[in-house]
Amino acid sequence: KFPCQILCFFNLLRERLKKQVVEMKEKFPGFRPGLAILQVGNRDDSNLYINMKLKAAAEIGISANHIKLPNTATEAEVLKCIASLNGDPAVHGFIVQLPLDTDKPINTEKITNAVAPEKDVDGLSSINAGKLSRGDLGDCFIPCTPKGCMELIRQTGIQVAGKRAVVVGRSKIVGAPMHDLLLWNHATVTTCHSKTSTLAEEVGKADILVVAAGKAEMVKGEWIKPGAIVIDCGINHVPDSTKASGKRVVGDVAYSTAKEKASYITPVPGGVGPMTVAMLMQSTVESAQRFLEKFQPGKWNIQYNQLTLKMPVPSDIEISQSCIPKPIDQVAREVGLLPDEVELYGQTKAKVHLSALKRLKNQPDGKYIVVTGITPTPLGEGKSTTTVGLVQALGAHLHQNVFACVRQPSQGPTFGIKGMSCSVFNLHLTGDIHAITAANNLVAAAVDARIFHELTQTDQALYNRLVPSVSGVRKFSDIQIRRLQKLGINKTDPTALTKEEVNLFVRLDIDPGTITWQRVLDTNDRFLRKITIGQSPTEKGFSRMAQFDITVSSEIMAVLALSDGLDDMKKRLGRMVVASSKRGEPVTTDDLGVTGALAVLMRDAVKPNLMQTLEGTPVFVHAGPFANIAHGNSSVLADKIALKLVGKEGFVVTEAGFGADIGMEKFFNIKCRYSGLRPHVVVLVATVRALKMHGGGPAVSTGSTGDLPLGCSNLNKQIQNARMFGVPVVVAVNAFKTDTKAELALVVQLAKEAGAFDAVECTHWAEGGKGAVALAQAVQRASQAPSNFRFLYNVELPVIDKIRLIAQQIYGASDIELLPEAQEKVTLYTKQGFGNLPICMAKTHLSLSHDPEQKGAPTGFILPIRDIRASVGAGFLYPLVGTMSTMPGLPTRPCFYDIDLDPVSGEVNGLF
Repeated sequence: KFPCQILCFFNLLRERLKKQVVEMKEKFPGFRPGLAILQVGNRDDSNLYINMKLKAAAEIGISANHIKLPNTATEAEVLKCIASLNGDPAVHGFIVQLPLDTDKPINTEKITNAVAPEKDVDGLSSINAGKLSRGDLGDCFIPCTPKGCMELIRQTGIQVAGKRAVVVGRSKIVGAPMHDLLLWNHATVTTCHSKTSTLAEEVGKADILVVAAGKAEMVKGEWIKPGAIVIDCGINHVPDSTKASGKRVVGDVAYSTAKEKASYITPVPGGVGPMTVAMLMQSTVESAQRFLEKFQPGKWNIQYNQLTLKMPVPSDIEISQSCIPKPIDQVAREVGLLPDEVELYGQTKAKVHLSALKRLKNQPDGKYIVVTGITPTPLGEGKSTTTVGLVQALGAHLHQNVFACVRQPSQGPTFGIKGMSCSVFNLHLTGDIHAITAANNLVAAAVDARIFHELTQTDQALYNRLVPSVSGVRKFSDIQIRRLQKLGINKTDPTALTKEEVNLFVRLDIDPGTITWQRVLDTNDRFLRKITIGQSPTEKGFSRMAQFDITVSSEIMAVLALSDGLDDMKKRLGRMVVASSKRGEPVTTDDLGVTGALAVLMRDAVKPNLMQTLEGTPVFVHAGPFANIAHGNSSVLADKIALKLVGKEGFVVTEAGFGADIGMEKFFNIKCRYSGLRPHVVVLVATVRALKMHGGGPAVSTGSTGDLPLGCSNLNKQIQNARMFGVPVVVAVNAFKTDTKAELALVVQLAKEAGAFDAVECTHWAEGGKGAVALAQAVQRASQAPSNFRFLYNVELPVIDKIRLIAQQIYGASDIELLPEAQEKVTLYTKQGFGNLPICMAKTHLSLSHDPEQKGAPTGFILPIRDIRASVGAGFLYPLVGTMSTMPGLPTRPCFYDIDLDPVSGEVNGLF
């Protein structure tokens, strides 16, 4: 009777599982149960079984992934692959195909126990086996063969409870779990094996007989109790000359005689084997259902930290030390990153591999929020605290998937005047800034070395050294081939170049007066602002005036921030212009031959750094370009990965440097232009005390609103600037204890009248996420509002027209005035082919105009353009409106007086 019942059961089970998969996909669009099968080696029987499983999965609608490792794979390699699959949220069922076909010593028990118990649909891990032996049948996975056997027994309609059951065999895969399964279904169970002396007698007592001994036809028909149910799990090959293969498959029971006595008996093949596959599918679907009960797709299961609020508000360092951060690998798991996508740097920081972006490429992006501010004042408006407060409110309090993406601070101001909290965040982090320092200074060294060698050698001597003969063979490197192609020389044989071609190839002919590339250091050092290099006698009289800049002002930092992958970064690094030749042609890092080396130095820096806020929400800290001579925003890559991780309903909050007229304008016109991302909401931060300064009032006053309306002209203008790009604006009024309710209410009112989508009072500085809940709710509402994002200008416009549009539309100027040097640069860069780059205005951040003393919203002024420079690799021209300091100096009393290390605890003191 069994063959017909098995077929009927298969059909019913397949249809039921298909229906369950369809229901899951309808309820959670984009979701699909996932099964991973890990195979080591290439055994024919394993390949056959795996193909059966893959076929069954496809019929039901399960996404099955077959991972095949060679038989040379080591135990460590197998365990690494298992760890990756354990962490993959798209894998709900995971089996290791046994036996392992390997040349290496591998502990099978260790391998099966490495599979996460919640994904162990084979039920072979010690945890699942232990739960089964204790009777926790609803909280474990049962091995598929015993589970299939039990289902076959149920199909007979027999009442298992009270029956005498005999299991022949005690393997961990079938015999032992079968015993436990029957026992917890209330049968009286006896386990026999090859050493049981009274085997025939014990078999004869069985109402239910399950045989898994691995010996061909070991159990004879005459042993079997009449009417017994016989489940034969054996697969054995015996000689048979009538078969083409010379053998046939038999079970552990002598079928021909046993079927005469049993009421039900499973055939071999075609009995237990297909049931095992069916149970694997059932367990995979069950695992996916459990996953959905625990984790909503696109909804993180994240643990937040509870803040203990204190009044008065403690110092920054006390606040930062008040919470114990979660291990960063836990944060990575919570947001859906896989183990092999995360590179740990201790307990509190990690780098995220760009492979995560590739894996998530089909995931819809979340909502993109940019935080900016009114024109800043020395008092500070709190953009960074608003960014953090907003993400903590969205995550820890409103339970939304949310990421903050912020710039990495320079170490220089940390020891100078800034003194921010959190030593990990403010100091070395993962070494990105050091990598930029090394890469930048390699370029600087290459520039001066090339000038020196060209001054002191003939064409042929240069050529012999640039293309040396190695073992009698001369060969161009790849980057030298690119230089030849740029020169229009389509030759690859070094001996084929003419004298004229050799001259073109070896002579960059750099004009020292046009060098724009400076050395950098991540320390405030005013005495490096102007230096003389080449003073040693070994440089043979070649010396010139140069300077050091702070590292974050390096074009390489801007390249890092705007790159969308390794390949894009390498191309941008190669396009960087370091000087002009004496013929007026741009000289690039690719011409210097240094591009590949720069990419190597930057290969780790391109990976975003994962950290967390005090309340446990995830943060990417990546890149920190200047907001004046560069675009002042964190990296495109961090934003892109974060937008994929948060999912369609989640939020990514990033911060733009300085006020909306600078950082936000560049965020839109430069960063969004290159990234292709479109923002949903602008959060504009304002404070009462800063607006009073813009209104001509005292630095800080309470109880008077007389100067607020005038100061709010700046707020009004920045709201209009944001709306000019077609994005809704939410004003965050960052409240301080010196503010009155009337003052705060007036700012909220005037912001709404100026066209803000909403304006809310925030107290996150004192209360963390709790103090930004109203802001978060306003941002949620605004993100649903229509957004018609548009750029301010077309890059095809002439350089002067693009500058004029920014000056008039964003700053309020009546016109611009180009000084002679700036006019010359417009002509030069247009001739060199850089006229179609976006514009990155370098002006004071303390006023909408070029004069830092002009507060509020000045109009009618002429904006002077002193000079224009090019960051071709990063991809913009930056007009200089005033004198820009690119190397800060130390004050009379730097912060380093207060910074110290506790030698006992290892804690950093004095960063506050």
